[in-house]
Amino acid sequence: MAAMIDPDGIPARTEGFGSDMTIEGLGKFGVWRYHMGFTPDDVKVLEELGYSALWLGGSPAAQLETVEPLLEATENLIVGTSIVNVWTAPAKETAESFHRIEARFPGRFILGIGIGHPEHTSDYRKPYDVLVDYLDALDEAGVPKEQRALAALGPRVLKLARDRTAGALPYLTTAQHTREAREILGPDALLVAEHKIVLDTDPATARPTGRGMVEHYLGLQNYVSNLRRLGFTEQDVAKPGSDRLIDALALHGTADAIASGLTEHLTAGANHVAIQPLGDDYLTTMRTLAAVLF
Repeated sequence: MAAMIDPDGIPARTEGFGSDMTIEGLGKFGVWRYHMGFTPDDVKVLEELGYSALWLGGSPAAQLETVEPLLEATENLIVGTSIVNVWTAPAKETAESFHRIEARFPGRFILGIGIGHPEHTSDYRKPYDVLVDYLDALDEAGVPKEQRALAALGPRVLKLARDRTAGALPYLTTAQHTREAREILGPDALLVAEHKIVLDTDPATARPTGRGMVEHYLGLQNYVSNLRRLGFTEQDVAKPGSDRLIDALALHGTADAIASGLTEHLTAGANHVAIQPLGDDYLTTMRTLAAVLF
């Protein structure tokens, strides 16, 4: 099933992203925040503004206790984890949580899983095999392929996401990576691209805000290796990150300029963009951006 194209040349939402994809309502733009960073009142506003999904970062525990209050507060929003860390969230417990949530809110939850980082895990060995074992355990527990996705950057894990899940949830990437990921995933798999934004037209203040978030990831080899593959130099990826790198990974400027940058992911083949607003008042940022996105 080839991606549908809307009149603006952007891949449109289909009734499913693959032959057996059952998640409906995943529009073009959602909001990414730390899993404790959303409140029920906030997400009501986000849904009214037109955002179609919430992405919960920061490795929520296997119990997934933050998911249901957000689903309860909204009518149609999709909630996805981005991501559950396979080292810290046992597959059996995570599967039980999935089924609990799915029973109450059918089709509105995506279980995003990922391998984390060797810098954060003392027992980090054979990460690919650990992912495969985790997916096997989810299979055994009846978690459907079409409602789970995989954090993936490099070709091998992108192929695993294509073959064993609905698709991929790349983080800290560019539209170039989205284009390359789509080629590997093929036309049918789900591709959700995360991107950070700073609603600030002054580079002198916008860049420090973006750098404050991006710099943390420059100490993690998975991300740094991917950025090198995308053509960033050793000088770019050395802490605290070059202006060129920060401008690419944390879009800043007017709402129109940011919207244009986010739309590049859709043009490159993403089904959906998970927008991570940086700054003190994220809700105002998302309200201002909604006026030009929708």
